[in-house]
Amino acid sequence: MIGLTSLWTNGRTTVPPELNHRRAVIVLGKIDEILSWEKTKEQEKDTRFVELGECLCEVRSNQYWRLEKLKSFDEFLERRFPGSRRKAYYLMAIHEKLTRIPKPQLREVGWSKAVELVKVARREGEDFDCATWLHKANALPKEGFKDEVQRYLTGKDTEPWEIIYFKLCKSQLPVIEKALETAALMLGTDKARGYCLEMICADFLAGANLQDIEP
Repeated sequence: MIGLTSLWTNGRTTVPPELNHRRAVIVLGKIDEILSWEKTKEQEKDTRFVELGECLCEVRSNQYWRLEKLKSFDEFLERRFPGSRRKAYYLMAIHEKLTRIPKPQLREVGWSKAVELVKVARREGEDFDCATWLHKANALPKEGFKDEVQRYLTGKDTEPWEIIYFKLCKSQLPVIEKALETAALMLGTDKARGYCLEMICADFLAGANLQDIEP
């Protein structure tokens, strides 16, 4: 019995599944095709996020990344999502958490609202009222629906907010994205990027004594 249970970690087998080369080639090719298509169809990219999330989950569960001689699924994501792996994990969460919403309806809702629906589904679990929240997602504009979800999760209205723009060099982006991803892992992946940035700044201020800094 001990020998059997030791093969599992967090409900997932640690023994690599038998690699289906033919299926792996199809799925990996589909992921690359969708990502390439997104770059050329910027205005329509929301429509294929459901399919992309499904493919990524299949790659992770069947370890298709081994076909490319990679060491892990994270390494696979680093190649396909060099800017940030955050989007990839959201895409997979949409596929895994919103199973009761038909795919055509998810496509109509769009990527941004689907991410918000995932937050509610995580909170409610089996009691997730997908019909009610899907209606709200269709009826409200993007920011309005985001505020509605925030009120539900926190029990209070959102604070006034504003968008701040920064001009950054491309060489700076990997460092910033890595810091935000690390903060999200520490604080919870449901936290907004603005909140993660605030905590990074607060941590910096906690370790800095401005009075002792020379001009």
